[in-house]
Amino acid sequence: MIYLDHAATTPVPKEVADAMYTVLTEQYGNPSSQYPAGQEMKKRIDTWRKTVADALGCETRQLFFTSCGTEGDNWAITAACWQNRHLGKHIVTTAVEHSAVLECCRWMELQGYEITRLSPDGHGVITAEQVLDAVRPDTALVSIMMVNNELGSVYPIAKIAKGLSARNPKTLLHTDAVQGFLKLPFSAKALGADFVTISAHKVGGPKGIGALYIGSRVRSPRPLLAGGGQEFGLRSGTEATAQIAGFAKAVELRADGLPEKLRHMAEIREYAIRKLTEIPDLQLVGSGTAPHILAFSLVGWPSQNIVNDLGAQGICISAGSACHQGKPSHVVSSLHLPKKVAGGVIRLSFGPETTFAEIDACAEALQRHHDARMPML
Repeated sequence: MIYLDHAATTPVPKEVADAMYTVLTEQYGNPSSQYPAGQEMKKRIDTWRKTVADALGCETRQLFFTSCGTEGDNWAITAACWQNRHLGKHIVTTAVEHSAVLECCRWMELQGYEITRLSPDGHGVITAEQVLDAVRPDTALVSIMMVNNELGSVYPIAKIAKGLSARNPKTLLHTDAVQGFLKLPFSAKALGADFVTISAHKVGGPKGIGALYIGSRVRSPRPLLAGGGQEFGLRSGTEATAQIAGFAKAVELRADGLPEKLRHMAEIREYAIRKLTEIPDLQLVGSGTAPHILAFSLVGWPSQNIVNDLGAQGICISAGSACHQGKPSHVVSSLHLPKKVAGGVIRLSFGPETTFAEIDACAEALQRHHDARMPML
């Protein structure tokens, strides 16, 4: 199998699976138990939390384990609105966020919040000035993703954070960094966001575990779940010890030699651009710069047909359009592309394991699809 869909999920290294298996079969104590096996597990969680916090660039007490990126996004948005409930009921976000943010904002809208959804230009670009111009005295929260999951567009979170301090210092800033963590060099502390969401399965970890960074400007964060007081009293529920172990091991493995891995992914992406742009009727989509995501369109050829054809050959890629009743995804729609371009959008996404030979095989399969099938859009 040739796997070119790392933005959807990533392969789990054997070391990660082994770490989880050991916890499940040998180190299964409940961290809240007072006997030695329980207390040993509590210490292990502290160690694993430090591994993830160090990679994110924050203090251990600022990192809270969640079940996934979606949970982290929802928690951040609701916690920010709770803190600033007396400031106002206005949220600034973008039209190209992950559904975890868009749907949560829609839910807040039903509770009386006004949502400003910023649209990108035709290349997927959203500027800091565009975001800051939308901030008002009653803006409780700005939520902007770090890297767009379909286009690879990188948004200026640090610049937005700096501008917010002058525009409205009480407005809180959240960034969904699920596609940025260990894909771009940044630290939570230097970034300036008040909330940062990350997820394990985008960096070689298991599904079912993520984390939320909560910065010092968030005073007495509203607990997500009430109960036994786990996660420093903010997210109760027995810790998912095996998943946390797998998350930490995945972070440890990915962080080792990270600059070289990022350089390799960037080189793979540039090589893919050279190979793919040799195919007739293929054009790049957006001006994303993230090293692991590349969007393009085989203009006139439906993306789902391409995904099905290459999938039958063991090549895993993603349709840039949701293909729900023939409609493009909300991200593609926001670019206002011609119908034939929008209908053929494909995303390739890479990992440290991706090889140049795999790009060659994908390009050859796309060329065959182009040559053997008639355009239908």
